[in-house]
This record gives sequence, structure tokens and C-alpha cells, in this order.
Amino acid sequence: MKKTVLPVILLGSLSGVYGQSDSLKIENITEVIINHTKKYKNDNAFAVSKLNLKDIENPQVYNSIPKAILKDQVSTNFNNVISNATGITRLWESTSRGGDGAEYYTMRGFSTQSRLVNGMASFNNGGLDPANIENIDVIKGPSGTLYGGSLVSYGGLVNIQTKKPYDKLGGEINYILGSNALNRVTLDVNTPVKNGLFLRLNSAYHTENSFQDAGFYKSFFIAPSLKFVASERLTFLVNSEFKSNETANAPMIFLSRYAPLSFNSMDVFDAGYEKSYTSNNLTTQNPTFNLQSQMIYKLSDKWTSQTQVAGSSSKATGYYQYLWDSSNGDEFTRFISKANSETLATGIQQNFIGDFTLGNMRNRLVVGLDYLNTKVINNDSEWRTFGTVSLKNQADTSPLTSQGADAALLDAKVIPATAETNIKSAYFSNVLNILPQLAAMVSLRIDQFSGKPTQWSTEEIESQATFSPKIGLVYQPILNKLSLFANYMNGFQYLTPQKVTDASSNNPSIKIFDPERANQWEVGAKANLIDNTLSLTASYYDIKVSNKIMADPANINNSIQGGEVFSKGFEISVVGNPVEGLNVIAGFSKNKSEQISGDEAYNGLRPEEAGPEMLINFWANYKIPNGILRNFVAGFGFSHASEHKTLNRTGIGTFTLPEYTVANAMIGYHPENYSISLKMDNIGNTRYYSGWSTVTPQRLRTLSLALGFNF
Repeated sequence: MKKTVLPVILLGSLSGVYGQSDSLKIENITEVIINHTKKYKNDNAFAVSKLNLKDIENPQVYNSIPKAILKDQVSTNFNNVISNATGITRLWESTSRGGDGAEYYTMRGFSTQSRLVNGMASFNNGGLDPANIENIDVIKGPSGTLYGGSLVSYGGLVNIQTKKPYDKLGGEINYILGSNALNRVTLDVNTPVKNGLFLRLNSAYHTENSFQDAGFYKSFFIAPSLKFVASERLTFLVNSEFKSNETANAPMIFLSRYAPLSFNSMDVFDAGYEKSYTSNNLTTQNPTFNLQSQMIYKLSDKWTSQTQVAGSSSKATGYYQYLWDSSNGDEFTRFISKANSETLATGIQQNFIGDFTLGNMRNRLVVGLDYLNTKVINNDSEWRTFGTVSLKNQADTSPLTSQGADAALLDAKVIPATAETNIKSAYFSNVLNILPQLAAMVSLRIDQFSGKPTQWSTEEIESQATFSPKIGLVYQPILNKLSLFANYMNGFQYLTPQKVTDASSNNPSIKIFDPERANQWEVGAKANLIDNTLSLTASYYDIKVSNKIMADPANINNSIQGGEVFSKGFEISVVGNPVEGLNVIAGFSKNKSEQISGDEAYNGLRPEEAGPEMLINFWANYKIPNGILRNFVAGFGFSHASEHKTLNRTGIGTFTLPEYTVANAMIGYHPENYSISLKMDNIGNTRYYSGWSTVTPQRLRTLSLALGFNF
């Protein structure tokens, strides 16, 4: 069978013998040999824990989505790929606005965005292109200990591992065409240069129209990467990504947050399901740049140094608009602004990773230092009203042209604003094998924060220190086959200072708040079944967020801390290849969330960011291994979500998006050097919605044809 060297960062290899560990070899750190069977696995070792730790040894739950799934599912966007992780679904599509224009997802009851690439900060205000993805790690729970509080949410984080050079000549060219004028070309070329120098280039060109009456997406993406093996001890890796895109997004349809709901059913939205309420003249551009460099140095047989430096830039220029409920049962008012902003991030990280024994006990230890600087430079215009939309009559009073928008914004001022943060961190995480079957993880992080917590903050925090611990325990009654685990994890978020006064509106002052804190405990089991070809994870978690800001009942001009939110639930994930040729990835999650105290508008209610209570994902792909039908492929999958309370507030009301099930299927022919695939998404042409105090129609049935050539 043909084999290819694909790079992933692995720090040594685990020994199955208690108290022994293999020497750390630089070739094991930078690459691992796998074959073209493209088996699904949920073991991404170092990328998840920064340690040489198998999934079954890790007390934390995560889902790894390998690049093989992208090809099997003919995926052309990030949302299609990440939906293979258990318990995650999209709340907001990309708005392309500055600062936080990327897609919003929810997991374990809390919203999150993808802001990590190879473990380092990387911001994106538009849609992510999947062309350079080697693996996506969806790491569950408040992971403040290893990643801090500014890049992750209490429900977890999304970390993208990029493709890296390997030591042979090879590559792949793919072309996908399909519904809504989809045209997508991708290129992946790898070549040795000389004397330990290897180069890889990934690129994509993508154009696609909306399923609605207007809207489009056009992008060009290129990602050159470099690996230089300077010696047996020293290796350098450089990854860069450039993306230029232009899009005409349908405006977000916001339900009113300040007046009682004037809608009581989906009928008014179903009538305009294929209406975009925009035009292709009102576009936004999101050029992005990301550069990362990494130096891996073998200090000894037991210790390795990993140094990483990263910088990213994401801009938003053009028109940004949204529709706001006029609270009359029909109309929405359009607001528009001229966007012109940039988000910058610079990070430096130093890790020392050890794998050694003290007495008879094995230790796997990472000690790290981390620095992150972020800056948002905002030169957006003021907001202006720009007509109204009637959902019942499908009437729009706006002149949806760039000239019309410019006329509406003629007197809109630009008020420059800059928000900058600096975070300095130190952390360690150690896994100690107390017995062959018993291991304990102890981790701690300290963050020192200064700056503005969000781009909308008006006041700065001069200096704030936060500790974040993590404890885990793993017991393997059957070594490398079955593990029982428990964890305690902590996360945090810095809060914006507020101006407060006494009850008479006198004696104004700036009030600094302690960070919000999330504490999770979790128990569960992991198993490697059917000769280690199928992995299963089942867990129950309980997360409580405290220190939420709430109104002072004794002073309407003051705010106090003490609000609480809880989120609890269970998840089951299955991934693997139980029989030859068959790959399966599936998951089930059930989440219960409620605000216990804090803002009276939310107390006793499920938070809107929590999303649907129940989520199911399933995909099975079978490639016939032998016989006259050898290399024919068929795949089928579906996703299911229960109803979602997109707006849920006391005094305002509850608006519920209905449950849905969307099925997809693929057939193809995949011999060694080329591939042909035909994919149908949303087979039943189901109408369904997402939202977060919004109502957003989702894509209808599409058909895609993919052609690929490997060399």
C-alpha cells in the first residue's frame, strides 16, 4: 500500500510498559507515517494537551476531525466540517464585520468562535477556508489553564491544525462545481528543496452565490509553509496564510430585545425564506494574513523546547447592515454603516516539554510562558437608518445600491477608536503515573491582563491577575482499552469596567470587576473497541459560571457581581473504522442551561447562546476494498437539532426556532491516483433556521460534483 509522510507534532512515542518512555526523537516530533486508507481517529496527542498523551489517557474530552472527512463529505466550508464534532452547532453565520465577524458556534451552552491556529491566536472576520486544514480539534470545557480566557469560551475551544511539509514530492488538485454557481479549485503541492528543506503550498479559489435571490461569496486563499531540518536536534516550521474575499451577506434579522415580541410563529419568516433583503452591490471585503513560526529543539532524551511566534491581521471594509424588529408585527428597520477596521494579534509562546521518571513514576510535564497582544483599530462610520422591510408583503423601501447607501451615510461621522490588550501568562501541566493504570493531571495558569476586554469597552483595566487550575484523574481497568476519568477545570473572562454613581446620580467613579469564572466538573469513560479500531467517549459535565454582573437592587446606578449560570449535560461520541473500508463519526449531546441569578430579564430561563438542548451528528463512509466494485465509495449522514429559543427574555417573550433533521449523501469512485464524487446536501430540501436573538434561514438542497487528482 502506498504510504505518505504527513506532518503532525508528536513528542516522542508512548511505551506500553509502566515506568518506561521512549527517547524524544526530532523526527517523531515533526511527522508521522500513515497510509492512504484515511482512517478516522480521535487521537491528536500533543495538539490537544501540549503533552504526549493518548486520548484514552487524557481526562479531558475532545473531538478531532481529520482532513479525510473533508474529502469524504465534499466539504467546501468550515461549518460543514466542524458539524462532525459532538454537541456543536452554528448560531451566527459570518457577518464580516470588524472585530468578531467570524462565525459563532455554541457548545455546552456557551457561544464560541474559532480563534486558534496551531494553538496560537489567529483572528478572522470572514469565513474560514478549509483548504489548509490537517485536523480540527474541538476541545470541551473551560480550558483556561492551557489557553487563557481571551480566546476560548466556557464551553470549549476550536483549534485548527494546518498542513505542514513532509519529505516527499506529492500533491493533489481538486475541482468542485455545484448548485448556486459553486466553483472551487484547490491545490496542494509538496516538494523537497535541498539539504533538509521542504516546501508545501496549499491554495483555493472559491466563488458561490447564495441560495436566496441575492448574495455571493468570492475568495482566493494561499498558504505556503516551510520545514527546515537543521540537525537531528533542531527543526524549524513556518506556516503562512493569505486570504482575500468579497461577500454580499444577507443582513442579520434581529428580533427586538427591548419591546414585547410582535411575532408568534415562523409563518412570516417562511414566506420570505429565499429573500435576501440585500443586493450584490453592498459588499464587504475581509483580507486576512496569518504568519506562524516554530522552533523545536531537542534538549536531551527527556526534554524538548518548543518556541512559537505568531502574528495575524484581519480587516473589514465595505458595507455592514442588519434588520431590527420594529415591534409592529411586520416591519424591520435596516441599519447600515461603512466598515473600516482591522484586528491585529501578536503572540509568543515558549514550552518546555518533558517525559521522564521520578522513582518508579512517569511524569509528562509542560512548562510554558505565553504573551499575547491584540489590537482593534476601528474607523467605522456611525449608523444610519436605510429603509424598512415588510416581511408580510416582501416589500423593501431601501435603494439597495452602493450609491443609495453612500447617500444615506453622507453625514455619518467616523469616530476612530482603538482597543488594545496585553496578556502575560505562565502555566504548567503534569501527568503523573501513580500506578500503571492510574494517572493524575495537575495544571495551573496565571494570567496578567491589562487593556480593554472588548472592542466596545470605554475604560481600561490597568492590571488584573487571574489563576486558573485544572485537575484530572484517569483509571484504566483495562490498560489502553478502557479508562474512567474525572476532571475539574476552570475558565475565566475579563469584564469591562463600568461608570457608576450613587442613588442620587452623584459621586461618579469607575468600577473594576473581578473576572467571570467558570468551574466544571466532569466524569466519564473512554474505550478503544474492536481491536482499537473504534473509540467511544461518554461523559457527564456540570459547569457553573459565577461573578456575572447584575443590577444593584439598592441602587439603579450601580452594578454588582453575583450572577450565576449553570450548564450541565452528557455527551456520547463514536469515531473509527470498525470494519475494513468503513469510517464512522457520530455524536449525541443533551444540554440543560439556566441563569440562576443576575439580570432579571434572564433569571430562570435558558440562555439564548446555549442553542438547542439536543444535537445529533452522524456520518458513515464506506469504500469497497475488494472485488469488481473495488474503490467505489458511498457515504450517508445527518444532523439533528431540537428546538432552539433564539429569544428568551422575561417581559419580552420567547421565540422558538423549530427542530430539524438534515440528511446528506455521497457516492464516488476513489482509486489511488484520482477521485470522482457526487454529493447531495439537505436531501429533503428542509427549511430550517439558526439564530442568537436572530432568525437566519439556512441553505436548501445542493448538489456538488468533485474531481480530484493525486500525484
